[in-house]
Amino acid sequence: METKISSALREVVIGTGFPTVIIGERINPAGKKRLAEELKAGNLERVRREALEQVEAGADVVDVCVGTFGVDEEYLLPRAVRAVMETVEAPLCLDSPRPEALEAALRVYRGKALVNSVTGEEKKLSRVLPLVRDHRAAVIGLLQDDEGIPRGSEKRLEIAGKIVARAEKIGIPREDIIIDCLATAVGADPQAGLATLETIRMIRDELGVNLTLGASNVSFGLPDRDRLNGAFAAVCIASGVTCLIADAARVRDMVGAADLLIGRDPRARRYIEAFRRRNK
Repeated sequence: METKISSALREVVIGTGFPTVIIGERINPAGKKRLAEELKAGNLERVRREALEQVEAGADVVDVCVGTFGVDEEYLLPRAVRAVMETVEAPLCLDSPRPEALEAALRVYRGKALVNSVTGEEKKLSRVLPLVRDHRAAVIGLLQDDEGIPRGSEKRLEIAGKIVARAEKIGIPREDIIIDCLATAVGADPQAGLATLETIRMIRDELGVNLTLGASNVSFGLPDRDRLNGAFAAVCIASGVTCLIADAARVRDMVGAADLLIGRDPRARRYIEAFRRRNK
């Protein structure tokens, strides 16, 4: 299963036969007071800088999210997308819960975008999926529905199946659907990591789609988060995740090591190149 997304200048392929794709997550004002303030003021310089730093750190795709209190996403998201397109060649992931903002961003995007995201909620399925189809984009399906985020893997598989079926029904091919298997905090629920791993394996085997997750969610509230995130991301990659939503600077080396160990880096070329860059 190959999911292809692109900018005007570069294509990225996501799939089990390829290195794990990193979707750089730094352009997101959640928990970033200075970025949120600059977005409210319409200042996109930090957005440009974060995009460039993520690509330089190894991000293959850049996630662009401007959602924060006091921001008109329908106005600002397409402006931010233009700014990032002018700064880096990487494909973009357009990130908003608001269909109006996604539509505005898709109109200005050059290439095949990745939309983040649609859920199993009926109102989201009916509004977001037609946008994805009409703009020939790919989409991330988030495993929650009108009842919220399920704890168990069986219910998560059910929601994934619903998203895939609805997308295919309106003409979105299965290869353009990526399922986010939802990492949640093990500090709050000791079984959360296991539930995510079970979900990854079940969706991989039952639906065959590409899989992603935000690995850092697993460590909320715990010390030494980078160590825990790295270990979790490695086992998720081994279980079937083909792209990670993460800070590229924090996960690039771990992803390279995991790819080598599971056969995604023939002759260790990428691993050795990364070692040489670090030790110049």
